Amino acid sequence: MKKVLIHTAVICAMLAGSGVLCAQGQGEGQGGGQSVHGQGQPATTDQRLQRMTQMLNLSEAQQQQIKPILENESKQMQALREDSSLSQQDRMTKMMAIRQDSSSQIKPILNADQLKQYEEMMNRRRGPGGPGQMQPPGQMQPPPPQQ
Repeated sequence: MKKVLIHTAVICAMLAGSGVLCAQGQGEGQGGGQSVHGQGQPATTDQRLQRMTQMLNLSEAQQQQIKPILENESKQMQALREDSSLSQQDRMTKMMAIRQDSSSQIKPILNADQLKQYEEMMNRRRGPGGPGQMQPPGQMQPPPPQQ
């Protein structure tokens, strides 16, 4: 039973932190790619691009290059959400791969200062697992024994 609860908690944590540009703190218009709009809806491509533009001071040319990457990611994520044949763990693994692919396409578009800020945003979003390295549930450290 404990194992099921731990896996459920890990999956919930991964889902909560799965936004591409989720920076800590949603206040004052700053926030992440998976911010809640209405009933658990992820941010739209335009909202994510606007947030990136504000946080990284993107030029118009950069916005035009990044928008199709975000649109493609959004389509792939939607297809994953609709695919009921995948287990939750497989879905999370594929989501992480899609996000890493998008990130690898976005990074070359950014200048050195923007890249540094982008990586800081991504590291804050991903938390203690390290830069972009969320661990699958089977590889998590066991919780300390209760006394």
